[in-house]
Amino acid sequence: MTQLDQNLTSYDYHLPANLIAQSPAQPRDHSRLMVVDSPISYADQKFYDLPQWLRSGDLLILNDTKVIPARLYGHKASGAAVEILLLEQLALNCWLALVKPGKKIAPGSLINFDGGVSAQVLARDEATNGRVLQFILTEGLNFYSWLEEQGKIPFPPYLKNVDALTKEYQTVYANVQGAVAAPTAGLHFTAELLQQLKQMGVKIAYVTLHVGIGTFRPVEVEDITDHKMHQEWAFLPFETVEAIKTRQGRIIAVGTTTVRTLEGVAQAQKIETIDQLKPFTGKVDIFIYPGYRTKIVEGMITNFHLPCSSLLMLVSAFIGRERLMQLYQEAIIKEYRFYSFGDAMLILPSAAC
Repeated sequence: MTQLDQNLTSYDYHLPANLIAQSPAQPRDHSRLMVVDSPISYADQKFYDLPQWLRSGDLLILNDTKVIPARLYGHKASGAAVEILLLEQLALNCWLALVKPGKKIAPGSLINFDGGVSAQVLARDEATNGRVLQFILTEGLNFYSWLEEQGKIPFPPYLKNVDALTKEYQTVYANVQGAVAAPTAGLHFTAELLQQLKQMGVKIAYVTLHVGIGTFRPVEVEDITDHKMHQEWAFLPFETVEAIKTRQGRIIAVGTTTVRTLEGVAQAQKIETIDQLKPFTGKVDIFIYPGYRTKIVEGMITNFHLPCSSLLMLVSAFIGRERLMQLYQEAIIKEYRFYSFGDAMLILPSAAC
């Protein structure tokens, strides 16, 4: 890691506003794909070309988290409006959440919602400046069923016309409720593309990492090594551990969330070799940046990320910051689409710095 790799400003770049994708490609797998297959070259492809770059025996690992409609609108007993953003489930019907206007929502406050549900504020959370909420439901009412009716998907603020995008903001394999943002690298897959990969001998396995709001919080210290990463709940099942240990090809992670899950578990278990890997349920907070050497992941599929973000630093660890920033400039010149609904990049192990 060089001194420049350590500086936050080294991860800044200018992105023309017209390159921020406002909707996904249709069909999903018709997005563009920048394939980085060597230290000096790359190829411009379509995402449906992915089977040409994977081999029989490769292991593709995806994050099967499902985005919940985590934004809620309620009111205090006084009638004052309150906006809630659920962050993390702490216990049965108990959530950590961001609350607006926060200063006026003290512990003991009661927030009422439509559908016969209220929430009592139990405590403040200093780490997030949020609140711990205990939801009070009428007998027989399921929290998630109520949430589906009353909540709104918390789309990123750079997306403008979101009313028709709710289904598009879930992966086709989303299964485990709990994320407040989508694992966007997976949005490019269709059921047909996944089936095609399976038929050619690519193995598919899953992890779960509930993407939290901290994923998108900017790094705010000039020396990035001083940045403290947020914690996210992760699950590495037995079946995926076995798939990793018995794989015959390369391990390709779909998305930074999958990378953080696998490498975060490796860090938590202090493994030296993959054979030591065990199933895991818990929280991970690994911060990956240039100089980090992966223990499990060999290649990855990812989208194009925000300037100065921890996600950009993670991808830099695979191919080097200078190379990645050069590729981003190439992507801008060629008008690739950026961010959640944008295009994708495939980084193969042969491209490693």
